[in-house]
Amino acid sequence: MLKLVSIIIVAMGISLATGCLSAAEAVGSFHVVLTNVEQNVYIETLHITNRDITPDCPFAWSVHKYVLHGGRQEGVEVIEVDNGRLRFNVVPTRGMSIQQAVMGDLRLGWDSPVKGLVHPKYINLHTRQGLGWLEGFNEWLVRCGLEFFGAPGTDEFIDNTGNKARMDLTLHGKVGNTPASQVEIIIERQAPYRIRIRGRVDETCMHGPKLELWTEIATTPGSNTFRIADKITNRSAIEQEFGILYHANYSTPLMEKGANFTAPVRQVTGINQHSAADVSTYNLYRGPTPGFAEQVYCLRLWADRSDRTKVMLRNAAADKAATMAFSIKQLPFFTVWKNPVPYEDGYVTGLEPGTGFSRNRSVERKFGRVPRLAPHQSRSFTIDFALLVGKEQVSAAAGEIAQIRAGRKSRLDKKPLPSK
Repeated sequence: MLKLVSIIIVAMGISLATGCLSAAEAVGSFHVVLTNVEQNVYIETLHITNRDITPDCPFAWSVHKYVLHGGRQEGVEVIEVDNGRLRFNVVPTRGMSIQQAVMGDLRLGWDSPVKGLVHPKYINLHTRQGLGWLEGFNEWLVRCGLEFFGAPGTDEFIDNTGNKARMDLTLHGKVGNTPASQVEIIIERQAPYRIRIRGRVDETCMHGPKLELWTEIATTPGSNTFRIADKITNRSAIEQEFGILYHANYSTPLMEKGANFTAPVRQVTGINQHSAADVSTYNLYRGPTPGFAEQVYCLRLWADRSDRTKVMLRNAAADKAATMAFSIKQLPFFTVWKNPVPYEDGYVTGLEPGTGFSRNRSVERKFGRVPRLAPHQSRSFTIDFALLVGKEQVSAAAGEIAQIRAGRKSRLDKKPLPSK
């Protein structure tokens, strides 16, 4: 029965995909559209495996799409990808975020006090003085943006009459609580049998932003890696400010007492005096500490000759780690968020490359950290993630980071980041 369903979906997917794939991709790939709001297409459940699509693949991969029910998760869509070694869950309902990634006993994720994937319809971003975003915050990776991200507060904008007006900016923007308008699965039928989950998230408003995010999460069967490739486009006829920050959140087994953040650091500055007081240990982690206030560090990183950099979070034993590699031309700023509170309160650290630091847009604009897109202009962002197991892999990654740094010095600022 599943094979029959798959055959029907394959035929339907190709007919719907002509605007998304090249002719070569359409011939050489399995392609199914799960959601397309313009064409009123929606597939609620789907389960496909290597036996259906790539019978010659040596790894038993699968992709399973389903809908959650009950409580505040009612109606949340999840796409579970298992590449035969590594598995991760993409959440189209929540801006194409990733709930977690798991390989054996190594997990990228955390145990938030917020349980279950919360449907955006239950989130009021304006509650608690603009901190309502936190009521759904529990994914491993959630994007912040697109019109703005950072701390809540007020800022100016031009209203529909062409005059300056004030607006309330909520914590980390809207994209993480916006359902995808289009979702599709693409699987290459020939080696290396790449699996791609693509989605489009629209952040648009009359007399406001007209921003479009196309994201792709891709992995190869049997690998310990995956890639996120995003493109943000300004669909307006006028210039538009924008921003994106990748809020990647880690807890056990990587974050623990004695864990270490390793990066080719050029400069580290605390976001406030509480953070600046401990700047010399910005890269070290303590165990759960009741009553400890979060600390945030704003980093600039060294890169290689291709403008690529890499960071790593490893456990205390240095036998488990995760790395992130990206271009500092695309994502020039990096935030380290340390929240070593008790486990039940959300013991977690955030490693966050972005187009700016995690402060209110009105502040970041003063320092030139709010980029703009010309009419119909696009910007692309790519991050490569790897899960590492064993001291040899962790040591090799540390060596790669040391090569990027190439002996260049790190500056640790004793004063916090200026706001004026």
